[in-house]
Amino acid sequence: MKVAEAVGRALYAAGVGQVFGVVGSGNFHLTNAMVAAGSRFVAARHEGGAATMADAYARMSGTVAALSVHQGPGLTNAMTGIAEAAKSRTPLLVLAAEVTEPRSNFYVDQEALARSVGAVSARVTSAEDAVTEALDAVRRAVCERRTVLLNLPLGVQALDVPDALAGESALAVVPPERAPVEPEFADVEALARVLEKSRRPVFVAGRGARSPGARDALVALAERHGALLATSAVARGLFHGDPWSLDVSGGFASPLAAELIQEADLIVGWGCALNMWTMRHGRLIGPDSTVVQVDDDTSALGAHREAHLGVTGDVELTARRALETHVANRQPQQGEQAQQGHRAQQRQQSRQGFRTADIGASIAARVRWRDVPYEDTSTRERIDPRTLSVALDDILPAERVIGVDSGNFMGYPSMYLSVPDENGLCFTQAFQSIGLGLATAIGAALARPDRLPVAALGDGGAMMGAAEFDTVRRLGLPMVVVVYNDDAYGAEVHHFGPDGHPLETVEFPSTDIAAVARGYGFEAVTVHTRADLKAVEDWLAGPRSAPLLVDAKVVADRGAWWLEEAFRGH
Repeated sequence: MKVAEAVGRALYAAGVGQVFGVVGSGNFHLTNAMVAAGSRFVAARHEGGAATMADAYARMSGTVAALSVHQGPGLTNAMTGIAEAAKSRTPLLVLAAEVTEPRSNFYVDQEALARSVGAVSARVTSAEDAVTEALDAVRRAVCERRTVLLNLPLGVQALDVPDALAGESALAVVPPERAPVEPEFADVEALARVLEKSRRPVFVAGRGARSPGARDALVALAERHGALLATSAVARGLFHGDPWSLDVSGGFASPLAAELIQEADLIVGWGCALNMWTMRHGRLIGPDSTVVQVDDDTSALGAHREAHLGVTGDVELTARRALETHVANRQPQQGEQAQQGHRAQQRQQSRQGFRTADIGASIAARVRWRDVPYEDTSTRERIDPRTLSVALDDILPAERVIGVDSGNFMGYPSMYLSVPDENGLCFTQAFQSIGLGLATAIGAALARPDRLPVAALGDGGAMMGAAEFDTVRRLGLPMVVVVYNDDAYGAEVHHFGPDGHPLETVEFPSTDIAAVARGYGFEAVTVHTRADLKAVEDWLAGPRSAPLLVDAKVVADRGAWWLEEAFRGH
């Protein structure tokens, strides 16, 4: 048995059941070995698309996924998607063939490429150690939540695995899941004391809180202390349906959400970086607010925002320990029941916190962006992106999974389209690259086949990733692709245009993206007005035998509300 086959069999046995990629000579045998063992392989049209599909699949499935690429250009083509995954700490295994002879035209320093974007590099070095080294890479991806590049030199792939080791490749031990980090008792006590003192607390949950167990623990703790609930963009939907949810904190926050967060006397980030996006460069933190951060990675504490208290611990465990500590502190001693009961009642009343009737009514009426009044600027030729998004929110089934590209438009689908839970929005925006949205939606769709997949793209990102229209059609995905088409790179238009700069470099002639999609086998509709969306309703009512693209000609006379916040970070 060759090393390529032994490694492929071992990776499948270790739980790597989903592979994306583009196959060339260098990764041909390895990829086929994984497929023969039982892994599902999805062939993308470009390695960049494959990388983002694998990233999105891992995020939405909660499992490690693999990306398989050719040596040299196969890897360089995938680097933007790998950078996004690495910056997002996605457990992803990149399987890259490698040439080691510097005179080869395929030679690049692949290890340096991985380091440059924050990924971890590993290598298969011998026939004797190949399986062990491959499993170590999987273990590191899972247990450290890292994107790991496993280099597979061509010469090593072709070696024979010793007979005594060949059978072990199919008996690989599945790497353990990352063990939850237990918080220190003293830190939990300190957190409980801070919560006790607070009268206007807000919890902001991030990537580290994206699980049902963490959600339930945070909801219970927030109820005890009268806290309002918010999320970062990547955790949107975690508190869907909770009457005290503010939805997303940061640049995407609605005016009411931003106002209430600014009034908080305590902000607790749960598995959340509290970075410039989530806290609007610190402007959502009031001058007298206490900031607490809970994360299972100590290096994340205070990395973006000074924290008055940092707790190293798993979000769910820490929230439950804090809840238990509060309960324990409230137990009356024998002979003190009446006095303690009176004090407990006073404490319970004082800790209604933000959860007053007036605030509850305001949240119900005004926290959603679609409930914020606006002047509809639609014309007979172009539709206001807010009007488009509200209409789509009403038309599309509630059980949906949305992938969003980057650009001026991105806040509209991200905030106007509701999601059922934390697995309803796949937000690949850590690197802010345009062109990842369609591939994101493909990976998310494969991870969540029970939901309608929706890709929300700008015209720039749609044209960048258009090759993957073929992948959508080939896989038979019943996807709705919505293109917010303003015939421009809108972020640059609205950022530089007001100062009188020439815009010819960022504006384009009108493109019939619906026609492009039909060429790939899509059904398609061009939308100028709300009435044109009847075609979407008809498609939903039909067999959905082909994917649907909506080429929405959107109003281009204004920048999105979050655009100013975005450019503050440049």
